[in-house]
Amino acid sequence: MLLLTGATGLLGHAVVRRLTANGIPVRCLVRDPRRLGPERVRVQLAIGDLADPASWRNALRGVDTVVHLAGGSRDQPRATVEELNGLAAWRLLRAAERVRARHFVWISPLGATPHHPMRMQRAKALAAAALEESTIPTTTLAHSLIYAPGDRHLRWLERLGYLPAVPLVGRGIARTQPLWAEDAADCVIAALDGRAPDHHVRYELAGPETLTQREFVRTVLAASGRRRRTVPLPLVGLRAALQAEETLAGPAALVTWDDAQMLAVEMLSARGTRDAETLGVRPRRVADVLG
Repeated sequence: MLLLTGATGLLGHAVVRRLTANGIPVRCLVRDPRRLGPERVRVQLAIGDLADPASWRNALRGVDTVVHLAGGSRDQPRATVEELNGLAAWRLLRAAERVRARHFVWISPLGATPHHPMRMQRAKALAAAALEESTIPTTTLAHSLIYAPGDRHLRWLERLGYLPAVPLVGRGIARTQPLWAEDAADCVIAALDGRAPDHHVRYELAGPETLTQREFVRTVLAASGRRRRTVPLPLVGLRAALQAEETLAGPAALVTWDDAQMLAVEMLSARGTRDAETLGVRPRRVADVLG
């Protein structure tokens, strides 16, 4: 039995479709099964929350592989960003060790360090350090910016395209190697094929092109039929405005400072697409995916 977290997310939804299509028994740890869509009748359901380790007890019964894709860039009513991305990964790994799982697979953004400007990356870096002490084999999939047509970030950029000029986070020069969620999901499935590794392995997953934030925004807008000039926004002013919006709107905030920072931090791999190709996946260019 395979336990999957984050099955309702951008990457997780693509992964669960592949697992069920391949006939792999899957149990999904979810808060709201309705968000799984049609897949909810093809998997076992375990109702639980990353912020509540007690709710994992039944989810882990009979599990030999854990694929941990859940996380979040926003604080939630019951858990902070640090708890969702760092502490939860460590707790889930320890729970997997107790049930004698054979393989723990998880994702982390490229460039995560304990001193990173983003809270999520700092939490992931601390979780990675804890995972290195694991008594069971682990696979880390360190990824660049993951996107898909219609995802939350792309919808936000497309809406900004109705403005005469599209604002950038900072100077718009931060570079990423955007990776289509479907290609990333193929990498996850490939990492699960065969027997578990004998030790801790790490793959760096990146797309075939390096784009600045400005170039990525223009590519997304061009795909939606719009061409707009871009306007850099100073980070200090933008941070104050978004944090004020988050304070007023709470969880309903359209964009938070941590959301905006996702486009302003570099997520690069010196290996390019090499690790993805080692897994048998040839990532596609953004323009080819968006059309």
